[in-house]
Amino acid sequence: MPYNEEIETLIDGSISGWPDMDKKRMFGGICYLVRGNMCFGIYRDFIIVRCGVEAAAEFLERGDTVPFDITGRAMKGWVMVSEEGWAQPEDMKMWLETGRNFALTLPPK
Repeated sequence: MPYNEEIETLIDGSISGWPDMDKKRMFGGICYLVRGNMCFGIYRDFIIVRCGVEAAAEFLERGDTVPFDITGRAMKGWVMVSEEGWAQPEDMKMWLETGRNFALTLPPK
């Protein structure tokens, strides 16, 4: 199943003014990178967000997230967010900022 291109349009509009952002096809979807580090993306109808191990554990207590697991082995420090978790613009913004802010703590690639 391909990724949801409508989500891509929403994300692109939300981050249009953010510096140092790139986009790559990965995982059968799209990943966004800041300074070469993945920060968030789209897989099917989910937004995937890199947030770190501790934050991921907290986010997984919500009803709108699941582990980022597309191979049978979950990626640590990532969550997949269903539409109910990002349908409102302020929620989308929170998730995208969470991913970008975490990636900015990593050394540039």
